[in-house]
Amino acid sequence: MQLANLVETSRRVAETSRRLEKNRLLAALLLDLQPDEIEAAVRFLSGSTGQRKLGAGYAALRDSVAGPAQAPALSILEVDRELDTLAETKGPGSERRRREILHSLLARSTAAEQRFLTGLITGELRQGSLEGLMFDAIAKAAGMDSGSIRRAAMLAGDIASVARVALTGGAKGLSQFGVSLFRPIQPMLAQTAEDVDAALGELHEAALEFKFDGARVQVHRSGRDVAVYSRSLNEVTAAVPEIVEAALALPARELILDGETLALASGGRPHPFQITMRRFGRRLDVDRMRAELPLTPFWFDVLSMDGQPLIDLPQKDRFSALGRLAPAGTLVPHTVTSDPAKAAEFLQAALAHGHEGIMAKALTASYAAGARGQSWLKIKKSHTLDLVILGAEWGHGRRRGYLSNLHLGARDPATGGFIMLGKTFKGLTDEMLAWQTEQLLRSEIARDGHVVYVEPRLVAEIAFHEFQASPRYPGGLALRFARVKRYRPDKSPSAADTIETVRKIATAQIWGN
Repeated sequence: MQLANLVETSRRVAETSRRLEKNRLLAALLLDLQPDEIEAAVRFLSGSTGQRKLGAGYAALRDSVAGPAQAPALSILEVDRELDTLAETKGPGSERRRREILHSLLARSTAAEQRFLTGLITGELRQGSLEGLMFDAIAKAAGMDSGSIRRAAMLAGDIASVARVALTGGAKGLSQFGVSLFRPIQPMLAQTAEDVDAALGELHEAALEFKFDGARVQVHRSGRDVAVYSRSLNEVTAAVPEIVEAALALPARELILDGETLALASGGRPHPFQITMRRFGRRLDVDRMRAELPLTPFWFDVLSMDGQPLIDLPQKDRFSALGRLAPAGTLVPHTVTSDPAKAAEFLQAALAHGHEGIMAKALTASYAAGARGQSWLKIKKSHTLDLVILGAEWGHGRRRGYLSNLHLGARDPATGGFIMLGKTFKGLTDEMLAWQTEQLLRSEIARDGHVVYVEPRLVAEIAFHEFQASPRYPGGLALRFARVKRYRPDKSPSAADTIETVRKIATAQIWGN
C-alpha cells in the first residue's frame, strides 16, 4: 500500500470528531493492508515507529528540508525500511548520513506525506487515531470484541504484532498472548484526581501508596535469570545491578514485579527525577555510577509468581501476596482507608518525605495492563506560574476549528522578551477554547503551518508538577504535566513570572540545590 493512502486516512480521521467514523475509516484501511504491511501501518497510525530510537529530531529535520514531490511514490514498507536504516546509522559521520537519508525520504514525499512523516519522527503526530482508537479499529476489522484485542496487546507489550495476528489468524491466534516471562507487559497507568476527597469520592475505600518520582521498572525472574524493563518496555538490566540483586534475594523461583526505583540522598530523601535517570544513560560506567548514585527499588505490585499469573486478582490480594514475598522495607509505603482526613495525612507524609504525592487504588481492581482507567488515581501537589501565551496550534477532532495547544513563555527582564517553556492543551473547557481562539486571532502576528503566533498579551495561570531539562527550548527547561488553571485578564504581561523565578524553581527540583 502507498503511504499516501495511510496519510489520507489519517487526515480524515483527524478531521472528524465522531469516534464511530474514526473507527470505520481505520478499520477500512486495515482491511486493505497486506499481512507484511500491518505492523508498520498500525504503528504509524498509532503515532510511533517500530524503531525505538531514530537518532533524528527537530534539528535533523530542519537541516534535511526538501521540496515536496508532486505525486505519491512511497510505500508503507519502503518508509519503514528507510526508518530502519536511519535507526541503524551510527558512528563517525552518522549525523551527515542521517540528514542524507531524511532529505532523500522527504524529497520523495508529497507535502501531505512530509507533514505526516515530520510528526511521526518527532513524536508529535496529532491525528486523533492514536493507540486507544486502534484497539477498536483492529477489533472491527478482525470481527472481534475490542476487550480481547486490548488485553492481548497489553500482555504482548505491542499493539502492532497483535494486530497482525488478529487480522490474519483471528481469535484463535490471540491465545498465544498471555503472561509470559521475559515478554514485558504494558504497565497499568493512572488518571489524575484533584485531591484526596475527589479520589475517595470515586473509589470509596482505597489502597493509598506513596507516589515516587523515580524510574518505573518491571522485573522478570526465572531461577537465576533476571531481566529489568523500563516504563517504555526497553530492557535496562545491565544498567541496574542493584535491582537484579534485589530480585534474586526474594524467595520465589519465578516472578514478574512492578515497581519504582529511586536514587536516594542522605537521610533517605529522593533525588530529583533527572538525577535518578542518570543511571539509565546510553554510555555508562555502571560500577562508578553505582558507587556514586546507588538505586533502591520499591515494589508495589506482583503480576506473576511461580508460574501463576496474578493480574486478574483484586489489587488487595496482589499486594497481600507481595507483602508475603518481599521485606517490608522494599515495599512502597501503603495504607487502606476511606477516611479523607487520614488520606490527607498520608499525602502530607509523602510530601514531607520528598515524594511527589500519593496513589489511590481500587481494592477490587485487576491489573489492567496498559490502561489509564479510574481504578488507579494519582494525587500530586502542583505548582503554578503565570505565563504568557506566545502562540497556539489548531486543534484536531473535537477541537477542530479552535486554537488549542498553547505555547507558554516566561518573561525575560534582560531582553524584554519571553522565553518558551513548553506547550499544553490540557485544562481547557469548551468555553475557554472558544474565548482564547477569538482573543488569540485578534493578536495574530504570523503563521507557520498549523501554528498561529501572537503578540504576548494574554497571561494564563499554569499548573505543573515539575521542570525537566530540555534542549528543545531556548531556556533549556520544559514544564512537565502542564495544564491551564485559568486566564488572568487582571494581569499584564509585565506581571508574568520571570525566567529567573523559573530557574530557581527548576534548580531546586532538578538538581536539588
